[in-house]
Amino acid sequence: MQELFTTYLPELLDGLWMTVRLTAVSFLGSLVLGTVMAAFRISPIVPLRAVGRVYVELFVNIPLISLLVVVTFGLPDIGLTFDLFTCAALSMTLLGGAFTCEAIRTGINAVSVGQIEAARSIGLDFFGVLRHVLFPQAYRSVVQPLVNVFIGILLSSSLAGVIGVKDLTLQVSEINNQAALGLTAYGIVAFAYVIISLLAGGVGARLEKRWRVQR
Repeated sequence: MQELFTTYLPELLDGLWMTVRLTAVSFLGSLVLGTVMAAFRISPIVPLRAVGRVYVELFVNIPLISLLVVVTFGLPDIGLTFDLFTCAALSMTLLGGAFTCEAIRTGINAVSVGQIEAARSIGLDFFGVLRHVLFPQAYRSVVQPLVNVFIGILLSSSLAGVIGVKDLTLQVSEINNQAALGLTAYGIVAFAYVIISLLAGGVGARLEKRWRVQR
């Protein structure tokens, strides 16, 4: 273990930073995409509802590793080429957005019909109801599910090494190939993921308590 930190600390830190960046970008992208798709799912416009439903049904049933391969090696065939980080972030965003959409839609469904009718009675259109009534309450009521999405994205980022993104898992794998450190190296990786997940869970619990919607 001492050799791992004394000799390979820069590589470990680079891998950790890559994992954090990839998780943060993918989660923010998932939040934006999931919000848009949640709006589609409850839209009065039938084609938009269909788009939202097809998107969710499609991406919740695709393994991340398959999507990584398709985005990285398939898109160039139609003229779309991205760097490896972008390919990984895009793949994770597409999958995370589907789960985020369903989490937000659950929060929207928890808003009472009376509030929606009251908003319409004062002249708010569909987007006004979304902005001022539904989304603010939906986000506050699904903090923990969104934290779960974040943790899922964090853990899924370990697959980014399949396409060559040097995240923490891939860095440690390469170090292990050189130094033959065995399970100790992977134990350090697991510990790092556990710590980040626990921190995210703690922040989520505090936000949930602070923002809890009183019904």
